[in-house]
Amino acid sequence: MLEVRLYRVAFVPVLLALLVAAFSLQDRPRPIGTTQTPEAFDEIRAGQTLDDLARRFPVRRPGDAADTRLAGEIATRLRLTVPGTVEEHHFQGDTIDGKRDLVDVVATRPGVPGPGIVVVAHRDAAKPGAKAELSATATLLELARVAADGRLRRTITFISTSGGSGGFAGAQEEARRIGPTHPRADAVIVLGAVGGASTRRPFVVSLSDGRGQAPIQLQRTVQAAVRAEVGTDAGAPRALTQWLRMAVPVTISEQGPFLRAGQPAVLLSASGERPPAAGDPIRDGRLRRFGRAGLRVLYALDNFRDLAAPPRDDLVVRGKVLPGWAVRLLVGALLLPPLLMGIDALARLRRRHEPLWAWGVWTLASGVPFLLACLFAVLLALVGLISVAPGAPIPAPGLDLGGGAIAAFVAILLVFALGWLVARPALLHASGAARVRKQEPDAGGAVVAVGLTTVVVAGALWVGNPYAAALLVPAAHLWFWALTPDLRLPRAASLALVALALAPLLIVGFVDGRAFGLDLPHGIWFWTLLVAGGHIPIGSWVLWSLLWGCAVAAALVAIRRRRPQDDEPDEITVRGPVTYAGPGSLGGTGSALRH
Repeated sequence: MLEVRLYRVAFVPVLLALLVAAFSLQDRPRPIGTTQTPEAFDEIRAGQTLDDLARRFPVRRPGDAADTRLAGEIATRLRLTVPGTVEEHHFQGDTIDGKRDLVDVVATRPGVPGPGIVVVAHRDAAKPGAKAELSATATLLELARVAADGRLRRTITFISTSGGSGGFAGAQEEARRIGPTHPRADAVIVLGAVGGASTRRPFVVSLSDGRGQAPIQLQRTVQAAVRAEVGTDAGAPRALTQWLRMAVPVTISEQGPFLRAGQPAVLLSASGERPPAAGDPIRDGRLRRFGRAGLRVLYALDNFRDLAAPPRDDLVVRGKVLPGWAVRLLVGALLLPPLLMGIDALARLRRRHEPLWAWGVWTLASGVPFLLACLFAVLLALVGLISVAPGAPIPAPGLDLGGGAIAAFVAILLVFALGWLVARPALLHASGAARVRKQEPDAGGAVVAVGLTTVVVAGALWVGNPYAAALLVPAAHLWFWALTPDLRLPRAASLALVALALAPLLIVGFVDGRAFGLDLPHGIWFWTLLVAGGHIPIGSWVLWSLLWGCAVAAALVAIRRRRPQDDEPDEITVRGPVTYAGPGSLGGTGSALRH
């Protein structure tokens, strides 16, 4: 059924794509340096500011009275130091406490014409205390004081946001305001917990909530500043980690919404992407080192032009840059062999009048329970039964697995079960596809339907995100060979190959869970909220639901397939009495003699 020669020949474009990708490698852009020393950053003043704010505002949930008062305090301090305009942006946003009235404080110190620099820090926290998180606000106020002395020529905007504890409503609001009314910023520097005792690399995070990551030159500039002031390497994700994180673009820090809006943004934080624990103490000297690193970045960017660039989906591999278009070309070439082989097998089965339409419906019907579960999660958020479902990720400290969350998740599981037990059989009977179940369980039509549907889903993902499509390349290849009746693999081997093809998806879940600090229950609820809140677009979860449906269909074919011994011919036996000696027993009959 499967044409091996066609499959082998289709790998020729893969070799050409590898050759093109090898020649497309480029050197990384050099970091931007500066000769100015950041000694103007006053650690004592910043520490006093931090102690004062932490004492007066120990509890500051997003949108509560303390958060609003803290916004007013920050606005007052900025008006005293920044020679420009200080505005308070009032809006409603989704937070870890549901929809709340929020305030962002925006201070702009005007400078020479051209793209400006933006410094961002959130002030709210999910847990009481959280003094280390508040160190970002103290650092922002000190940087604003230094910028007011006239040493920087560029326009610099300082933004104190609310909602950074989950949902990133403030960052989303300011990213929206930057986009349509102003040109793209030269750089957006998001400050994290720069003074806490806990450290976690990388200190510079460039991941996005959308496609791509921050411009590499901006990343290297901030990394060089950290190396110069902190005295250690800032760390950077390996090529595989970059690939996996860009395949499923989710981040739990505030540079994500800015990058998704097309702004070049990075996070500078001693605790890395995760927020520190609420009780994390302040480490002596760390606020000074990271604060000076932030000031060194401002000095470097102030002396450089034409840095403003949108996020890029390039990949850094061993000090070289692999362009995003080369990745797209390579992944597309890898999907070509199973596509051509599947189309050829489809044509062969059509000539045999196989019920291909029925097998296709049977395959797609396996994705219906996943689709219904996702749709039901979205409906629960719309009607308010999932009360906290912002359109952006929630870090681990803000995730609540209370009774309401457990009840909602159980309801989603029940809908999934009903989809499998009721909706799927009803769809099969209504379409007439139910009859294919009575045929051979590993018929060629089933194999082609599962394989081609997987390739089509991978192709649809490839159009929007080649990194995500690459996760399905093993499934697109292996499932054809694991299920084809040409090989007659044992059931255990077929099931093992079906499961092996899903390994990249499991690795993504493990890498993200480790990066976000989530255990299994919180991780499942984390992704459920991303679907319910709309962070994952409907087109994406439809495609992923169909992919998981293909995985279930492939497993069913592997489980129900005939064993190799079932195809062996029956043993020929001689029946009758052993002592029979009647006519013909010795071949002496008339008919035998005539021969």
